[in-house]
Amino acid sequence: MKVQPKNADAFAKRPPPNTRLILLYGPDAGLVRERAKTAAQSACPDLSDPFRVTEMKADQVTADPARLGDELSAIALTGGRRVVRLRDGDDKLALVVTNLLKDFPAGDTLLVIEAGELDARSKLRKAVEDAGDIAGAIACYVEGEEELAGTIGRMMADHGLQIDPDARDWLAGNLVGDRSTARGEIDKLALYMLGEKRVTLADARAVIGDSAALDMDEPAQAAASGEMAELDRSLRRLYADGTATVAILRSAQRYFQRLHIAVAHVAKGQSPQAAVKALRPPIFFKLEPILTAQIRNWTLPKLHQALDRLQEAEAECKRTHMPDETICSRAFFQLAQLARRPN
Repeated sequence: MKVQPKNADAFAKRPPPNTRLILLYGPDAGLVRERAKTAAQSACPDLSDPFRVTEMKADQVTADPARLGDELSAIALTGGRRVVRLRDGDDKLALVVTNLLKDFPAGDTLLVIEAGELDARSKLRKAVEDAGDIAGAIACYVEGEEELAGTIGRMMADHGLQIDPDARDWLAGNLVGDRSTARGEIDKLALYMLGEKRVTLADARAVIGDSAALDMDEPAQAAASGEMAELDRSLRRLYADGTATVAILRSAQRYFQRLHIAVAHVAKGQSPQAAVKALRPPIFFKLEPILTAQIRNWTLPKLHQALDRLQEAEAECKRTHMPDETICSRAFFQLAQLARRPN
């Protein structure tokens, strides 16, 4: 079955009793991992239990499809429900999964598959979506700032904390792009707030301000400054960390949209410093001088070109067979060249 986005978290937390396979896929690798962990824990809360949890990679299954059936048929020596976690899924698994769904092994073992982006033509995705209640496919797309703000509010509530709206919005603006990164930073903030009841903007900035979570903005910041070497370094690091290219491109779109707003304010008579101060959610104070300098180097027409190029790159990642990292890097270096062009 195809799980609707509004039901995704609830489904992962408590799948229907007759569901034996859950496929999680999409551009937000962090959200895929988080929901996969939640789904696996619905069958076995302790995922370190070697008698109840088996981890496999897709290439192991395609090389020996029978092994997956054996794992799904196995019974835990210590009792309790078993779970098989299958990582790095893609359409090479389609035939194995299609055959599996025709005659699923007896028992109650849950199979959780983590995959990357699967478009509407994906055979693996289609096999799961068409299988009925025995299987569920959950899409994990990059959350926008508004969606992430709601998620942050719920995360804080889980820790027994209330968060001020300006603090929540500031966190959403700086942590958007990867759910697992956001989860880690929120957990760190909750630990910092131990014994307190309310999180303020000052608290959020104190804990998250110099966090690696802000690194998602580094490629956009380097491109907007025309710094080629720094741009190359930041992109390579994010790629090595497994960050989805669509998440990087969307983070850059948000960065350039905010730069566009600031430049528009300057065009109406505000000073660059005042335009930066007026942005909401507020800019982290260490970034204010950088954005102020960039405002002086960009015009509205150049920013229109930059935003168009980023949107085109995201579309190319979804519809072409060219490597996503190549498309993403090309777009960013084109932006850096644009930044170096005289006004």
